[in-house]
Amino acid sequence: MGSCKVTILLILLSFLHLYAVTCTEFEVGGGDGWVVPKKSKDGDQMYNQWASKNRFKIDDKLHFKYSKDSVIVVTEEEYKKCRSSHPIFFSNNGDTVFTLERPGLFYFISGVGGHCERGMKMIIKVLEPESPPQSQNQSSSPTDDNKNGAVYIRAAAIASPITFMSLFMSFLGLL
Repeated sequence: MGSCKVTILLILLSFLHLYAVTCTEFEVGGGDGWVVPKKSKDGDQMYNQWASKNRFKIDDKLHFKYSKDSVIVVTEEEYKKCRSSHPIFFSNNGDTVFTLERPGLFYFISGVGGHCERGMKMIIKVLEPESPPQSQNQSSSPTDDNKNGAVYIRAAAIASPITFMSLFMSFLGLL
């Protein structure tokens, strides 16, 4: 009976682990990192080209590796001007991890003068969370209730394995 409990516990922990690992960490710029692009016809679009080859979801992480520079999250207007008087996020530690916490666009620039103008900037688009298929009696037009429901469903899906595991461990007398 004891080995059965251990086996069930290991299966449940594996199930929980699959749910917990749902984000990806992206190395910005690949092996080169967050650096001023080399002069070329597409150099000023290097990071946007890299971003367009990836699909970003909520809770994914961007890992910036750099030296004697910084990473700034700015508004669209500041991105276009390559400067920021009120950054949304700033880091200059050389090894920055930024978590994409919402869907939509994120605008990144270098904080060192002249680097953004030379192509050290990037736009990241974070996809909306997938929503469950609609039943036939639901309307096909999005409403505020559906948006709130999608957030609620996402939160329930994350809490569900924890609740499930706690109930089984309690049932088996392990809690």
